[in-house]
Amino acid sequence: MTHIARRMYELLEPICLVTYFADECNEELAALGHRTYWDGYFASRAAPLGRVPAQVVHAAFYSFADGEVARHIPSAWETIPPEASVAARERGSAASLRRILGEELAGSPGLLRAADLTTKAATNAPTEGRVMYAGMRTLPVPSDPVARLWHSATMLREHRGDGHVAALIGARIGGTESHVLSALEQGIYPPESFGRIHHLPKKRLAAVMDGLRERGLVDAEGHFTDAGRETKQRIEALTDELAAAPYDALSPAELDELATRLEPITAALVAAGSR
Repeated sequence: MTHIARRMYELLEPICLVTYFADECNEELAALGHRTYWDGYFASRAAPLGRVPAQVVHAAFYSFADGEVARHIPSAWETIPPEASVAARERGSAASLRRILGEELAGSPGLLRAADLTTKAATNAPTEGRVMYAGMRTLPVPSDPVARLWHSATMLREHRGDGHVAALIGARIGGTESHVLSALEQGIYPPESFGRIHHLPKKRLAAVMDGLRERGLVDAEGHFTDAGRETKQRIEALTDELAAAPYDALSPAELDELATRLEPITAALVAAGSR
């Protein structure tokens, strides 16, 4: 099932990315009163966990540097209830999908079937050890097919993300270190210029790079060593393995049909950059 998990990730990820790349979600969150993109991001993504402190969100999200979550949580919830933020995220994301896909594809029987099959997979995986996924499972599944497709794809994304965190912890790779490895995998050099970490203090980034050098994962110039590349590949392979469980709920015929139904949806979103 590992190759199926990877294929479904490739097909479903562009559906989830409209939340972060398209305008509608940010506009909905701003209309609630969130002052910045990151206020809305943390408030809406963490909302399924309930009103937990910043330390819990930091632990669950994993990839943010110390102090980044605390700049937004719990202050982003003080005047805007978490329930309102998560509802705005759903509305905006579904609106983005409808705009990008157009009326014909958004209202097609193929999208409805894709939403049904994605939901079947997303609601039938174990929640143990899956904090973000378990939080998403507490939310009602939308009745609207476009919103349901986004919601279920996002549940599967959080399920995969929980497994990815476990794989990173097992490999002793911290959140900032994981961004360095991802940057190198994408061909971004120097890795410190990667958008997710370039804003961090130079002293902090230097310490992270020094630690990776000491472990033999990057060389003196900051490029992958063979050991570093193998570590990244091992993390991704385990992430795929841990992401496979939801798809056990689908028969081989349903898996084939889901891929077929998702392909034109994904193609349209990729062509638009999920924007």
